[in-house]
Amino acid sequence: MEDSGSANQPNNSELTNSSDEVDPSVDPKTDDDSKKESASSMKKDSTLEKEDLWLSGGPAGSRNSILIFRSSALANASDNVVRSKPGYQLHTSYKVSQAETKLLSKLLECHGMVEAGNNSTDFNLLWTGSHPKPGTLRSLAPHQRVNHFPRSYELTRKDRLYKNIERMQHGKGLRNFDFIPQTFVMPGEYRELCSTHYRLKGPWIVKPVASSRGRGIFIVENPNQVPLDEPVVVAKYISKPLLVEGHKCDLRLYVLVSSFDPLIVYIYEEGLVRLATVRYDASHKQLWNPCMHLCNYSINKYHSDYVKSDDPSAENVGHKWTLSALLRHLKAQGKDTALLMAQIEDVVVKAILATASSIVPACQMFVPHTNNCFELYGFDILIDEDFKPWLLEVNLSPSLGCDSPLDVRLKSAMLADLLTLVGIPAVDPLLHSSTISVNSSSSSTKGSHFNVLKMKLSNCRRVHSADALHQTSTKKSSTTTQGRFSSSKFDLTAEEMKIVRTAKQQFERRGGFVRIFPTVDSWSKYSQYLETVTGIPSNGAPSSTYNVLGTHNYNQMLFLQLYPDVPLGHSLKNLDKSINERKSVGIERKRDLSLDGTVTDKGVPHNRQERYERMLSQGHRQTFGVKKIPLHESHSAELKRQLLESMKGGKRLTQIEARKVFSSYLACILKRIAAAPDQEGHVEIVLKFLQKASNYLRTPFSVKVPSQKLLGKDRAAIIAKQLNDFLYIYNRETEMYGDVLHRPSELPSNLFIEFLENAR
Repeated sequence: MEDSGSANQPNNSELTNSSDEVDPSVDPKTDDDSKKESASSMKKDSTLEKEDLWLSGGPAGSRNSILIFRSSALANASDNVVRSKPGYQLHTSYKVSQAETKLLSKLLECHGMVEAGNNSTDFNLLWTGSHPKPGTLRSLAPHQRVNHFPRSYELTRKDRLYKNIERMQHGKGLRNFDFIPQTFVMPGEYRELCSTHYRLKGPWIVKPVASSRGRGIFIVENPNQVPLDEPVVVAKYISKPLLVEGHKCDLRLYVLVSSFDPLIVYIYEEGLVRLATVRYDASHKQLWNPCMHLCNYSINKYHSDYVKSDDPSAENVGHKWTLSALLRHLKAQGKDTALLMAQIEDVVVKAILATASSIVPACQMFVPHTNNCFELYGFDILIDEDFKPWLLEVNLSPSLGCDSPLDVRLKSAMLADLLTLVGIPAVDPLLHSSTISVNSSSSSTKGSHFNVLKMKLSNCRRVHSADALHQTSTKKSSTTTQGRFSSSKFDLTAEEMKIVRTAKQQFERRGGFVRIFPTVDSWSKYSQYLETVTGIPSNGAPSSTYNVLGTHNYNQMLFLQLYPDVPLGHSLKNLDKSINERKSVGIERKRDLSLDGTVTDKGVPHNRQERYERMLSQGHRQTFGVKKIPLHESHSAELKRQLLESMKGGKRLTQIEARKVFSSYLACILKRIAAAPDQEGHVEIVLKFLQKASNYLRTPFSVKVPSQKLLGKDRAAIIAKQLNDFLYIYNRETEMYGDVLHRPSELPSNLFIEFLENAR
């Protein structure tokens, strides 16, 4: 099997000094001299071998050198070890903005990277939880990486995702894109929803267009229950899901796009399976119970029956499994897991193809260098009882939170492989930025006029649709491009050679990621969805817009370079036969053809199927983070006494401080009702509080009153989830309006912070 599951490293023997013998008559040395030289040589070899563990592509600071990340580094992050890493010696740094990055930050720091200041532009990696601004993207240097592409909301906003797929359904056929439940965008499509409801009936699931973690999701039986005063999508509820031991479940898959032009897509071989806490009941009387119908961890974790395993090796225990554990479970029941994974891969690729036509022009316009951007998406997939996968949503910044040892193990392995694959250049960002500034300033005058003229001309190039060009240029274009791209590497432009080289190097560093586009069979399956001239995914409608795209066809070029012995347009049925019949190809071509294994009759290469089903072997196995030692109750009381004494002396809390204290109090209440759901009186008080307090939020927040028919613990879990959502919005507004409400603190800051952290 060609996939090893870990990043391939350069051969250590190539980096060590040669051991050629020296003629003593030419260079006489004493025994002591020989011993010193031998010790020095061994020290050099040891240093090179050590660097080889953490670097690829060349020595530290060289043009092609990139950092290697390993989850095992989390187990030994002492100061001496960190200082020995190339990342530390090169002063590499990262920036974080609006993102939950505790695990990511720990992983980066134990590889020697340090966090840059908020206003710093000297960094190697920018990790943000929101869409980066165009100005931020335009200012990126070649050595800098950012974890988002421009206009990614075309894939991650629920309304945009459905509209993009709907266009593909109309342009390329419903049967080819029938993997998303029928959806309506409110309030504009309310009439269509009503008309469809009278034909198909409910239930329907209502979701805010731009929410995550289950916030604001609920199920209705009738369109009359759908709110029309806020932007939501209403999707047909899949009422017959696949059940695991009687519980509904869905999948969280980690999908990496390293490039949109050419399109390069990876899926991590391991994912999460999230099970609902309450056993599934299809009757409409139970629609009020989100802990039965929704699988989000952020919802179910507040239920008293939720089981969280403390063993990082337990992949099928409790209400969170691994993908491989589910596949092995289904295979033991006689299910065709190879077909299932082939269909899931198809859903992922087609969803990205449906949205790429909007993202590619934005990349051409705002991203200055080819490898600046990458993106990790969280694909949520539901499998129905007929074993058909449905796409529920795509998350812009999938949660990297670690609430269980299994989370730590999986996500640490995934993040290490992700950072290694995308390639963080092993260069000093400060020195590199200075060099770029000098070079750019010396050439700006000479090249500025030409660049402006070039941009204006390229903006006027019309990219026609594949349908419009088909009758006049299809045969000629495909024949000439195939001949140029496949005949020799020397026929490629410098940019094309760089693209091919990068794609191959990323594949060699893929670790646990599986490339699902391009693959040996991808052209036969998906070329019909690409523009003939540009190779850019088409959304199914005739193109009439002007943009900056040229007439290159990087998707076709890359496919022909990776799989030169697979004819374009070859049917999937004859693909395996065609490959086996090519006996005269060289070793390099055989290796290229085997990048994705031998194709099965189900469409998934053998080795890819084995990778999806094998147990997770990598990842940090210890509980992440340092356990905080609780203060003695008397010390906590002393902090409270000192704070009250200061306030009695005339010092006051600022508005920001008061909000933080109130937030901490609500967090304690949340823990209490989640841990003791039988205290119905407390739960009802919290519900009444939410109904009143929600009116004072600047962000609209609708409180759903749980049905009285629900069990006490189910009702408590629903209210606890809504209190958690309220806290999220409340804390976000505290941060957003902090500058407006800010005034100098009158209390000792250290005392206030310590009190807040240890308040009981």
